[in-house]
Amino acid sequence: MAGLIRHRAGAIGFALAGLGLVLDQGVKLWLINGVGIAAVGPIRVTSFLDLVLVWNRGISYGLFTQDSDLGRWVLAGFTLLASLAIAVWLSRSTRMLTGVALGLVLAGALGNGIDRWAYGAVADFFHFHVGSFSWYVFNLADVWIVAGVAGLLYDSLASRPNDAAKGRH
Repeated sequence: MAGLIRHRAGAIGFALAGLGLVLDQGVKLWLINGVGIAAVGPIRVTSFLDLVLVWNRGISYGLFTQDSDLGRWVLAGFTLLASLAIAVWLSRSTRMLTGVALGLVLAGALGNGIDRWAYGAVADFFHFHVGSFSWYVFNLADVWIVAGVAGLLYDSLASRPNDAAKGRH
C-alpha cells in the first residue's frame, strides 16, 4: 500500500481513516455489547444529549430506507464502491486538507459500511435535543463524514493565488 500512496497528505489521510474507523467501531461495540444499550434503553447524558440505539436501514437521515436483504446488499455494495473511489482519490491527494478530509470521509464510510455488513443496518446512538427540537440520531462515522465533506468544500472554495496563473497556459 505504501507504494500506492504518492504524497504525505495521502499517508496522513489513510492513518486518520484508520484511527477514525477504530474509534467509530470501538464506541459502537462498547455501546452495543458492553453497555447493552438495546436492553438498557435511552441513557440521559445531559439535558440535551441522550444515548439511544437506532438502527438506520437507509443512508443519511434515513433516506432510501431498505428493509429487504436486496436493499441492504445494494447499499453495502454502493458503500464499498464509494470507499474504493475515495481511497483512490486519497492515494493521489497532494494537499494536506484534502488528504485529511478524504481520510475522515473514508473512515465514516467504512464504519457505516461495516455496520451494514455485520448488522444489516447502521447503528446510531447520539441524540441531541433542546426543548421540542430534536436533531437526528447519529454516530461517530456520521461526524467524520460531515467534517470531511466540510473540509472538501472549504478546500475547493479556498482561493489559491497560483491557480489563476496556471490556467493561462
